[in-house]
Order: sequence, then C-alpha cells, then structure tokens
Amino acid sequence: MPRSVVLAGAARCPCCSQPPRWCICDAVPKVSSGLLVHVLIHHNERHKPSSTGSLIGRVVDNASCHVYRRQSRIHDQGGVAPDALDPGREIWVLHPRGEPIPAAAAATGGPPFPQVVLLDGTWRQAGEMLRTVAGLGKLVRLPEQEPSRYWLRDQREPTQVSTAEALLAVFRAVGDAAAEGCLRLHFELHVYATLRSRGQREMAERYLGESPLLDAIPEFLDRLNARHGPERPEADSPD
Repeated sequence: MPRSVVLAGAARCPCCSQPPRWCICDAVPKVSSGLLVHVLIHHNERHKPSSTGSLIGRVVDNASCHVYRRQSRIHDQGGVAPDALDPGREIWVLHPRGEPIPAAAAATGGPPFPQVVLLDGTWRQAGEMLRTVAGLGKLVRLPEQEPSRYWLRDQREPTQVSTAEALLAVFRAVGDAAAEGCLRLHFELHVYATLRSRGQREMAERYLGESPLLDAIPEFLDRLNARHGPERPEADSPD
C-alpha cells in the first residue's frame, strides 16, 4: 500500500495538509454553528491529507476530533476530558443503521441544537468504532443523498458520502443553512486543491465547473492557480 507523503516527510502545510503551493488556509472563514460536533477519527485516517474528518476539526467551530484506537472509547481519546459531551444536549450518533434523522427546531425560540458524533474511517472501521459509541445517544441515519462530491476516493455506492458531506446533511436537517453553505465551500476547496496537488488537473477543472467555488471565491482561485513553482503529481499519495 502506498505511504502517505505526510508520513514520508514531504513538505505540507501544518494546518491544511496541502503542499505549500496549494495551501488553502484563510480562503474561507471558519464555520460557525450552534451544533456541537464530535468526530471520532480512526487512527489510520488521522494523518491522511484527504481526510474530511480532520477538515471538520480544522474549519468548524465547536468541533473536536477524538482519535480512535481499538479497545478505547471516545472519552479517553487523545486526552479528551470526560465532559467532552454536553449532558444538556441530545446526542446523535450518525450511522446508516440508525433511525431517520429527526427534524430539529430552529435555534431561535426552540431547544438548543443537538450534538452529533461522526465516525471517520472506512466502512469496516466505522462498524468497529460504532460499538464504542452506540450507547452514547440516539443512533440516526441521513436521508437519501445525492451522489458524493468527494472525488478523492472511490465509493462502493454513488450515494455513500464523506464525513464532511454527512455533516453538511446534518446542518441541513437542523436548519443551519449558513453553516451548511460555509462548510460546503471548505469541502469543495479541499477536494479541488487535493486534485490539483496530485496533478489531476483535468479532473480538478471538471470538478470546479460544477462547484460553488467559482462564484464564491474567484479571486482566491486565481491566486491559487497563479502561484509559481512546478506542479508535480504526487503519485505516492492517493489519500
């Protein structure tokens, strides 16, 4: 299996994990939401530049990442305090075997937004992680999704989505359109920049042609693509 260039010591931005030429830090403001987000990320995913669980931890306020290792639970991941979960809020654990995601009241005049636990890993890893968090709260599933825009990895089914896209659906379910729109930009820029850093320019331009990035941050895209330096595919880092 190819090794990640991050682990191999290649130059990467310590924040966005992109090569310096394709750094996307500060392109889009952070995502602000009343929803509390916990990402349980499998330790094999933690250092992969393509991880959208790590992306959530970087760009979403009120989001925290907990690194999963076998035989451990969310409460003791990476020094997370036992009070990481807010006892005053309903807890949703997102998984395809859950009940339909409930419609939540709007933030104004209703109960507080819930908190959601997202599982970031392969489908096999997610099943393993679920056993450690299933008792924390209500197990819920997303509504049927449009085909994934996560072009960085092949999915077994077109409607299987990345962790960031799952959170987009949760924002939509609780009526937080502003957070959904902002995270969408972060997610799409993450995918686009990673495709470019791999040297997949044609695919990246096709992706961009269907993206809200063109209207939202055209000046940043111009600067990003105008940076000097050779563009070299990173064939040893599919993730």
